[in-house]
Amino acid sequence: MAYNEFAYFYDEFNGEADYDALFAYVLRKLKENGIQNGIVADFGCGTGDLTLMLSQAGYDVIAVDQSEEMLAVLRDKADQLGIADGLLLLRQNLLELDLFGTIRAAVSTFDTYSHIGPWQNFEKAIRRAAFFMEKGGVFLFDLNTPYKNRQVLGENLFTFEGPDASCRWQNHYLAEEQAVEISIDIHYNDTDEDFHEQFKEYSYELQQVTQALEKYGFAVQSVEDGESFGALQPDSQRFIFTCIKQYTQEGADQHE
Repeated sequence: MAYNEFAYFYDEFNGEADYDALFAYVLRKLKENGIQNGIVADFGCGTGDLTLMLSQAGYDVIAVDQSEEMLAVLRDKADQLGIADGLLLLRQNLLELDLFGTIRAAVSTFDTYSHIGPWQNFEKAIRRAAFFMEKGGVFLFDLNTPYKNRQVLGENLFTFEGPDASCRWQNHYLAEEQAVEISIDIHYNDTDEDFHEQFKEYSYELQQVTQALEKYGFAVQSVEDGESFGALQPDSQRFIFTCIKQYTQEGADQHE
């Protein structure tokens, strides 16, 4: 899912996201695990607010997204801050990830891995991330909970109004897949144009995700609430995983 037409209004419609709290949490987890500097990848970076914060904190950031439009917005922000030269922007699908070398850490937030499905694709994305992670590296990502897909998204309709566009977000819950089919309709006020995008967001049981992470060499250090950054609750809408790579993956076929 590329959010192609949505890219230029993503920040507008995502205005309630608390990037400061997210960055503080990510930075604390990195430093607690000895990642003070080095290469950190942001998988599904979107328009790049977290990417830019990590760069300004002194990390060498690789920003990965499959949407050229999202990366273009990020590039403009980086230019305005004068830090574009310190970023590597890669247009890639996480199922075909190729970072050309190892990384010390990776972060992925705001539902990137929830868009990866069905299960065999999700597992492949975990395997690709694992391949490039150094021993002791930190993999920190969030994921919709089954509760969110079933009870919060469900069959609900959401509407967003911005100064430049309006958005209609319609959900349809698919119980057998624990997935939500999402239709986004965007109306641009200045040109009177309409655009439509459709995709799915998946959820997986916590034990199933933990087993997949362990299969590819990660030890799960913690799973917390991805919105409060505290303990998981029955009505938590996001898991946020902090995982530590147990070995350097040598000799494996990265193109399997």
